[in-house]
Amino acid sequence: MYREDYARTGYLVLPPDGSARARSVNLQTVLPLLVLVPLSLLPGLMGEAKLYFIAALLLGAGFVFCAAQFALRRSNSAARRLLAASIIYLPTLFVLMLLARV
Repeated sequence: MYREDYARTGYLVLPPDGSARARSVNLQTVLPLLVLVPLSLLPGLMGEAKLYFIAALLLGAGFVFCAAQFALRRSNSAARRLLAASIIYLPTLFVLMLLARV
């Protein structure tokens, strides 16, 4: 969302080339989620917190959906939805852990 601002200041966040930048953004978006979501399901799999597991699965699916939409569309609106999903995901997951006493 802020690549023009970063470019004006000379701060290189992503590769300047278009196709390399697209690959880099997609990898940095999707790969961590492919690790984070299964890890967030482990407490539900290891214990008897079925409600936690179901809620974490739904939250993770929503987060991955937003990331996939961003990776496919790469628009500012998709980036904002992904940012909102990331802000909602982790605190909600922590609250669920507390409620389930995982």
